[in-house]
Amino acid sequence: MSIKNTNVSSRKPKISRANKKVGKAPGTITYLGYREKTGSVLHVINYNESSLDESYPKSIEDILKAKKTKQTTWIDVVGISDEKFIGNLGESLGLNSLVLEDAVNTQQRPKVDEYENHIFGVFKMLYLDEDKELVSEHVALVLFKDSVLVFQELEEDVFDGVRSRLKSKANRIRSKGADYLFFALIDAIIDNYFFILENINAKIERLEEEVYNNPSPEIAKEIQKLKKEVLKVRRFVFPVRDLLGRLLESESTLITKDTKLFLRDALDHCIEINESLQIYREMSMSLMEMYMSNMSNKMNEVMKVLTIMASIFIPLTFIAGIYGMNFDNMPELHSKYGYFIVLGVMTVLFLGMMLYFKRKKWL
Repeated sequence: MSIKNTNVSSRKPKISRANKKVGKAPGTITYLGYREKTGSVLHVINYNESSLDESYPKSIEDILKAKKTKQTTWIDVVGISDEKFIGNLGESLGLNSLVLEDAVNTQQRPKVDEYENHIFGVFKMLYLDEDKELVSEHVALVLFKDSVLVFQELEEDVFDGVRSRLKSKANRIRSKGADYLFFALIDAIIDNYFFILENINAKIERLEEEVYNNPSPEIAKEIQKLKKEVLKVRRFVFPVRDLLGRLLESESTLITKDTKLFLRDALDHCIEINESLQIYREMSMSLMEMYMSNMSNKMNEVMKVLTIMASIFIPLTFIAGIYGMNFDNMPELHSKYGYFIVLGVMTVLFLGMMLYFKRKKWL
């Protein structure tokens, strides 16, 4: 499936999601998201080591027929706002209503649940839009014995690499079962986190230079935005490490020992990502401290200049104030050279203080 419909701005105005859930029983399928409600688009890939077939079923019956083949089946459901359709599809596949409730809840925290005949997982796809802004998309994966069901909000995703590998007969994924496809989809989500980290690192480096060279109020706003972005990514990524740990420890027959070896590698990547996020979190927080420190230093430089200026002109102003008084009994006022003497004294004081400040390296 090629990337289309990349217009992320087509969202409805945000309204309270809590109102949609109030009074409803657990397991009620209620779409909690900001996308416009549209019908779901189905994409099915049936494959084995020697063949691959793609189709776009129009009904649930077509999906059930594709699933009954002896091939591995990837069922991709794009668009999760059609609650009735999601409910009917889940019922046909024997999914628990609680699973379907979480599948359409875009605010659901990443999780993994095991059932008798399937494993359910919720993750967050993170990618950058055309303006290099962070976009998070809800994705739910269901692993069956011979198939994987995917629920996602938009057609745009991070699975193009998996689709390309499926089209190559020589690729490992064609000879493996549904559990390996389940791993490959999770691995694609995790690998894309590295691109997000690179983007965060680039922003931190750029802001560091800006803070040193030009610590303006606009930079402070960018730092605050960066801090929120790092926290958002960490909130989505941090639980994934524990979820992979649960899959590795799972005794379910749906995941083979061979696939667990690959899951362990994905866990290593996830640990690395979490460590990097912790470092970036600390760096983003230190950026604000650096900004405040540089602003304080800049203010101190200004105050230093003003203080030096005041220190220089205080004695000069004192002398000018004394001889500016209108008393008759001031002998110096009647001196022929009085003006030049006072002006000379003021010049000597000025030069002396400038020389003193320079020797103290205050200038």
